[in-house]
Amino acid sequence: MTDARLQSPAASRNRVPLLEVLAGLLPERARVLELAAGSGEHALHFARAMPGWDWLPSDPQPRARSSIAAWRDALGPPNLRSPLDLDVFGDWPEGGFEAVVAINLLHIAPWDVTATLMARAARYLEPEGVLFLYGPYRRGGRHTSDSNAAFEADLRARDPRWGIRDLEAVTAEAEGHGLRLERVVQMPANNLSLAWRRP
Repeated sequence: MTDARLQSPAASRNRVPLLEVLAGLLPERARVLELAAGSGEHALHFARAMPGWDWLPSDPQPRARSSIAAWRDALGPPNLRSPLDLDVFGDWPEGGFEAVVAINLLHIAPWDVTATLMARAARYLEPEGVLFLYGPYRRGGRHTSDSNAAFEADLRARDPRWGIRDLEAVTAEAEGHGLRLERVVQMPANNLSLAWRRP
């Protein structure tokens, strides 16, 4: 593309199954904060498919925000908001959300991102709101595939603070902030969709 729009092959592959899972979790009308929205292709797809979702994408990277804005300007419906300059540690928008969504975030971030995400989600989610995470996870301390093990080796070579997280450790962190694990869905390419709900 000649404009600011980025394209992710992974987003093209997984946006349909991700939407299917999200649609089974969220009401028809929901205010959603997406963290680390990347290229913005997920945000665009979800907002176009679900006009009752007020989708607020965010990303700390200027290039990502430019891509999100370009997709929104080219094809976006009115329920897709302008991207925010936000990371997990920043000041989140007030008002409460029916969902907080983070796709492929935890494995490319230090552990304190996970801990802070759980604390912030517990604070900013409305009652019965959903924290939705997607990505690769270990289960019972083991990788679920050889490809995930190789992927983690690559991640740790790039930054030793990164790595595929243990589902049990992430769940314990969430439960420590009062979030209840509701759903674990096996997804394509050895990934999981995870949903915690704020009681």
